[in-house]
Amino acid sequence: MTLVLIGPACEDLIIIGDNESSKIGGASFFQSFVYEEFYNDYLVILNASNMDLIDEFPDKSKVKLILKDETHHFINEYPDKDDLDIRKQSTNFADIPILADEIKNIFDECKIDDGDIDAFVLTPLNSNDFPIATLKFLKSFEVPIYISLQGFLRFKNENNSMVLKLSDDLNYIFDISDTIFMDEGEFDIIKCEKFEGLTLVITNGSKGSRIIDDNDTTIKINAVKCNNIVDATGCGDTYMAAYISARLKNKTFKNSADFASMIASKKLENFGPYRKS
Repeated sequence: MTLVLIGPACEDLIIIGDNESSKIGGASFFQSFVYEEFYNDYLVILNASNMDLIDEFPDKSKVKLILKDETHHFINEYPDKDDLDIRKQSTNFADIPILADEIKNIFDECKIDDGDIDAFVLTPLNSNDFPIATLKFLKSFEVPIYISLQGFLRFKNENNSMVLKLSDDLNYIFDISDTIFMDEGEFDIIKCEKFEGLTLVITNGSKGSRIIDDNDTTIKINAVKCNNIVDATGCGDTYMAAYISARLKNKTFKNSADFASMIASKKLENFGPYRKS
Protein backbone atom coordinates (compact mmCIF):
# COMPACT_ATOMS: atom_id res chain seq x y z
CA MET A 1 0.00 0.00 0.00
CA THR A 2 1.21 3.51 -0.81
CA LEU A 3 0.74 6.98 0.62
CA VAL A 4 0.52 9.45 -2.27
CA LEU A 5 1.69 12.99 -1.56
CA ILE A 6 0.72 15.55 -4.22
CA GLY A 7 1.86 19.16 -4.24
CA PRO A 8 4.50 21.52 -5.62
CA ALA A 9 8.07 21.94 -4.52
CA CYS A 10 9.35 25.51 -4.67
CA GLU A 11 12.48 27.60 -4.58
CA ASP A 12 12.66 29.57 -1.32
CA LEU A 13 14.49 32.67 -0.20
CA ILE A 14 14.72 32.62 3.61
CA ILE A 15 15.39 35.92 5.40
CA ILE A 16 15.97 35.71 9.16
CA GLY A 17 16.87 39.10 10.56
CA ASP A 18 19.80 40.25 8.42
CA ASN A 19 20.70 36.81 7.08
CA GLU A 20 19.53 35.47 3.70
CA SER A 21 19.73 31.96 2.24
CA SER A 22 18.22 30.10 -0.70
CA LYS A 23 16.93 26.54 -0.60
CA ILE A 24 14.27 24.17 -1.88
CA GLY A 25 10.94 24.34 -0.07
CA GLY A 26 7.30 23.39 -0.31
CA ALA A 27 5.35 20.96 1.84
CA SER A 28 6.04 18.02 -0.50
CA PHE A 29 9.76 18.49 0.12
CA PHE A 30 9.63 18.91 3.91
CA GLN A 31 7.14 16.10 4.38
CA SER A 32 9.08 13.57 2.30
CA PHE A 33 11.85 13.48 4.91
CA VAL A 34 9.34 12.58 7.61
CA TYR A 35 7.67 9.87 5.54
CA GLU A 36 11.07 8.46 4.59
CA GLU A 37 11.68 7.86 8.29
CA PHE A 38 8.23 6.93 9.57
CA TYR A 39 6.08 5.77 6.60
CA ASN A 40 8.47 4.48 4.01
CA ASP A 41 5.95 3.36 1.37
CA TYR A 42 5.14 6.70 -0.22
CA LEU A 43 5.11 8.42 -3.61
CA VAL A 44 5.60 12.15 -4.21
CA ILE A 45 4.00 13.82 -7.23
CA LEU A 46 5.18 17.39 -7.70
CA ASN A 47 5.02 20.06 -10.40
CA ALA A 48 7.83 22.43 -11.36
CA SER A 49 9.97 23.56 -14.27
CA ASN A 50 13.26 22.78 -12.52
CA MET A 51 14.00 19.05 -12.80
CA ASP A 52 16.98 19.40 -10.46
CA LEU A 53 14.61 19.82 -7.51
CA ILE A 54 14.08 16.05 -7.45
CA ASP A 55 17.74 15.55 -6.50
CA GLU A 56 17.13 17.28 -3.16
CA PHE A 57 14.55 14.74 -1.96
CA PRO A 58 15.66 11.93 0.41
CA ASP A 59 14.84 9.23 -2.17
CA LYS A 60 14.38 10.60 -5.68
CA SER A 61 13.17 7.20 -6.92
CA LYS A 62 9.95 7.94 -5.03
CA VAL A 63 9.43 11.32 -6.75
CA LYS A 64 7.57 11.89 -10.02
CA LEU A 65 7.79 15.33 -11.62
CA ILE A 66 5.04 16.87 -13.72
CA LEU A 67 7.12 19.20 -15.87
CA LYS A 68 5.64 22.70 -16.10
CA ASP A 69 6.64 26.07 -17.55
CA GLU A 70 7.19 27.64 -14.11
CA THR A 71 8.33 26.82 -10.60
CA HIS A 72 6.84 28.30 -7.45
CA HIS A 73 9.12 30.87 -5.77
CA PHE A 74 8.61 32.05 -2.20
CA ILE A 75 10.19 34.67 0.01
CA ASN A 76 9.87 33.75 3.70
CA GLU A 77 10.91 36.69 5.86
CA TYR A 78 11.26 36.51 9.66
CA PRO A 79 11.84 40.14 10.73
CA ASP A 80 12.63 39.20 14.35
CA LYS A 81 15.20 36.41 14.56
CA ASP A 82 14.14 35.81 18.17
CA ASP A 83 10.45 35.26 17.30
CA LEU A 84 10.04 32.84 14.40
CA ASP A 85 6.27 32.68 14.91
CA ILE A 86 6.11 35.93 12.89
CA ARG A 87 6.57 35.48 9.13
CA LYS A 88 5.97 37.58 6.01
CA GLN A 89 5.56 35.80 2.68
CA SER A 90 5.44 36.71 -0.99
CA THR A 91 5.40 34.52 -4.09
CA ASN A 92 5.41 34.59 -7.89
CA PHE A 93 1.96 32.88 -7.91
CA ALA A 94 2.97 30.35 -10.55
CA ASP A 95 -0.10 29.20 -12.47
CA ILE A 96 0.81 25.53 -12.86
CA PRO A 97 -2.26 23.46 -11.90
CA ILE A 98 -1.93 19.74 -11.26
CA LEU A 99 -4.33 18.04 -13.66
CA ALA A 100 -6.19 14.75 -13.21
CA ASP A 101 -4.81 13.29 -16.46
CA GLU A 102 -1.26 14.08 -15.34
CA ILE A 103 -1.77 12.14 -12.11
CA LYS A 104 -3.45 9.28 -13.97
CA ASN A 105 -0.49 9.01 -16.34
CA ILE A 106 1.88 8.69 -13.38
CA PHE A 107 -0.30 6.01 -11.78
CA ASP A 108 -0.30 4.11 -15.09
CA GLU A 109 3.48 4.47 -15.35
CA CYS A 110 3.97 3.21 -11.78
CA LYS A 111 1.30 0.50 -12.19
CA ILE A 112 -0.68 1.88 -9.25
CA ASP A 113 -4.28 0.66 -9.07
CA ASP A 114 -7.18 1.79 -6.87
CA GLY A 115 -6.45 -0.82 -4.21
CA ASP A 116 -2.78 0.15 -3.93
CA ILE A 117 -3.34 3.53 -2.27
CA ASP A 118 -3.57 4.07 1.51
CA ALA A 119 -4.38 7.78 1.38
CA PHE A 120 -3.73 11.05 -0.44
CA VAL A 121 -1.98 14.07 1.07
CA LEU A 122 -2.67 17.34 -0.80
CA THR A 123 -0.34 20.27 -0.15
CA PRO A 124 -1.07 23.18 -2.51
CA LEU A 125 1.04 26.33 -2.42
CA ASN A 126 -1.63 28.58 -3.92
CA SER A 127 -5.26 28.48 -5.01
CA ASN A 128 -4.36 27.50 -8.59
CA ASP A 129 -2.72 24.18 -7.79
CA PHE A 130 -5.72 21.80 -7.50
CA PRO A 131 -8.64 22.36 -9.89
CA ILE A 132 -12.01 20.88 -8.93
CA ALA A 133 -11.65 18.24 -11.68
CA THR A 134 -8.47 17.00 -10.02
CA LEU A 135 -10.13 16.84 -6.60
CA LYS A 136 -13.04 14.87 -8.07
CA PHE A 137 -10.62 12.40 -9.64
CA LEU A 138 -8.87 11.84 -6.30
CA LYS A 139 -12.17 11.47 -4.44
CA SER A 140 -13.09 8.60 -6.78
CA PHE A 141 -10.44 6.39 -5.12
CA GLU A 142 -12.48 6.38 -1.89
CA VAL A 143 -9.47 6.55 0.43
CA PRO A 144 -8.73 9.12 3.17
CA ILE A 145 -7.65 12.53 1.88
CA TYR A 146 -5.52 14.72 4.14
CA ILE A 147 -5.41 18.37 3.11
CA SER A 148 -3.22 21.33 3.99
CA LEU A 149 -5.71 24.19 3.82
CA GLN A 150 -3.23 27.06 3.56
CA GLY A 151 -2.64 26.95 -0.19
CA PHE A 152 -6.36 26.79 -0.99
CA LEU A 153 -6.81 30.12 0.82
CA ARG A 154 -3.90 31.94 -0.85
CA PHE A 155 -4.83 34.51 -3.47
CA LYS A 156 -2.73 37.13 -5.21
CA ASN A 157 -2.55 40.59 -3.68
CA GLU A 158 -0.54 43.68 -4.64
CA ASN A 159 3.19 43.30 -5.41
CA ASN A 160 2.95 39.49 -5.38
CA SER A 161 2.04 39.47 -1.72
CA MET A 162 -0.62 37.03 -0.57
CA VAL A 163 -4.04 37.52 0.89
CA LEU A 164 -5.81 34.69 2.70
CA LYS A 165 -9.53 34.45 2.01
CA LEU A 166 -12.33 31.93 1.57
CA SER A 167 -12.18 29.87 -1.60
CA ASP A 168 -15.28 29.32 -3.72
CA ASP A 169 -14.31 25.63 -3.67
CA LEU A 170 -14.20 25.38 0.12
CA ASN A 171 -17.36 23.31 0.54
CA TYR A 172 -16.12 20.73 -1.94
CA ILE A 173 -12.71 20.66 -0.24
CA PHE A 174 -14.45 19.93 3.05
CA ASP A 175 -16.62 17.29 1.41
CA ILE A 176 -13.71 15.18 0.13
CA SER A 177 -11.45 15.53 3.19
CA ASP A 178 -10.79 13.21 6.07
CA THR A 179 -8.58 15.65 7.99
CA ILE A 180 -7.72 19.29 7.28
CA PHE A 181 -4.60 20.99 8.64
CA MET A 182 -4.34 24.74 9.24
CA ASP A 183 -2.99 27.33 11.66
CA GLU A 184 -5.02 29.56 13.96
CA GLY A 185 -5.09 32.43 11.46
CA GLU A 186 -6.51 30.16 8.77
CA PHE A 187 -9.05 28.75 11.21
CA ASP A 188 -10.28 32.30 11.88
CA ILE A 189 -11.06 32.58 8.16
CA ILE A 190 -13.15 29.40 7.99
CA LYS A 191 -14.60 29.18 11.51
CA CYS A 192 -18.04 30.35 10.42
CA GLU A 193 -18.24 27.62 7.78
CA LYS A 194 -19.77 24.18 8.29
CA PHE A 195 -17.34 21.31 8.71
CA GLU A 196 -19.31 18.63 10.52
CA GLY A 197 -17.81 15.15 10.36
CA LEU A 198 -14.29 16.41 9.68
CA THR A 199 -11.20 16.36 11.84
CA LEU A 200 -9.42 19.71 12.02
CA VAL A 201 -5.79 19.92 13.17
CA ILE A 202 -4.92 23.51 14.10
CA THR A 203 -1.36 24.56 14.86
CA ASN A 204 -0.24 27.68 16.70
CA GLY A 205 3.56 27.72 16.62
CA SER A 206 5.23 27.75 20.02
CA LYS A 207 1.79 27.81 21.70
CA GLY A 208 1.09 24.23 20.65
CA SER A 209 -1.84 22.86 18.67
CA ARG A 210 -5.36 21.53 19.03
CA ILE A 211 -7.58 18.98 17.35
CA ILE A 212 -11.30 19.33 16.75
CA ASP A 213 -12.40 15.77 16.04
CA ASP A 214 -15.36 14.56 14.00
CA ASN A 215 -17.54 14.68 17.15
CA ASP A 216 -16.66 18.36 17.71
CA THR A 217 -14.49 17.52 20.72
CA THR A 218 -11.40 19.69 21.20
CA ILE A 219 -8.11 18.09 22.24
CA LYS A 220 -5.36 20.49 23.37
CA ILE A 221 -1.77 19.56 22.51
CA ASN A 222 1.22 21.19 24.17
CA ALA A 223 4.23 22.20 22.12
CA VAL A 224 7.45 20.31 22.83
CA LYS A 225 10.03 22.73 24.18
CA CYS A 226 12.89 23.50 21.81
CA ASN A 227 16.07 24.94 23.33
CA ASN A 228 17.83 25.83 20.09
CA ILE A 229 15.45 27.30 17.51
CA VAL A 230 17.21 27.55 14.13
CA ASP A 231 14.67 27.44 11.27
CA ALA A 232 10.85 27.50 11.44
CA THR A 233 10.20 27.22 7.69
CA GLY A 234 8.48 23.89 7.01
CA CYS A 235 7.73 23.20 10.66
CA GLY A 236 3.97 22.98 10.08
CA ASP A 237 4.54 20.66 7.12
CA THR A 238 6.73 18.46 9.29
CA TYR A 239 4.04 18.34 11.99
CA MET A 240 1.43 17.36 9.40
CA ALA A 241 3.50 14.50 7.97
CA ALA A 242 4.37 13.13 11.40
CA TYR A 243 0.71 13.26 12.45
CA ILE A 244 -0.43 11.45 9.29
CA SER A 245 2.30 8.82 9.68
CA ALA A 246 1.04 8.04 13.18
CA ARG A 247 -2.67 8.07 12.28
CA LEU A 248 -2.11 5.65 9.40
CA LYS A 249 -0.59 3.30 11.99
CA ASN A 250 -3.83 3.55 14.00
CA LYS A 251 -2.50 5.85 16.73
CA THR A 252 -5.07 7.99 18.58
CA PHE A 253 -5.62 11.66 17.76
CA LYS A 254 -3.71 12.72 20.86
CA ASN A 255 -0.86 10.27 20.48
CA SER A 256 -0.47 11.27 16.83
CA ALA A 257 -0.41 14.98 17.69
CA ASP A 258 2.02 14.50 20.58
CA PHE A 259 4.32 12.61 18.21
CA ALA A 260 3.94 15.34 15.57
CA SER A 261 4.84 18.02 18.13
CA MET A 262 8.00 16.14 19.07
CA ILE A 263 9.13 15.71 15.45
CA ALA A 264 8.34 19.36 14.63
CA SER A 265 10.43 20.43 17.62
CA LYS A 266 13.38 18.38 16.35
CA LYS A 267 13.01 20.00 12.92
CA LEU A 268 13.14 23.47 14.51
CA GLU A 269 16.65 22.72 15.74
CA ASN A 270 18.03 22.33 12.21
CA PHE A 271 18.14 24.42 9.06
CA GLY A 272 16.13 22.77 6.32
CA PRO A 273 13.98 19.62 6.60
CA TYR A 274 13.68 17.14 9.46
CA ARG A 275 16.73 14.96 9.88
CA LYS A 276 17.03 11.90 12.09
CA SER A 277 19.25 12.70 15.08
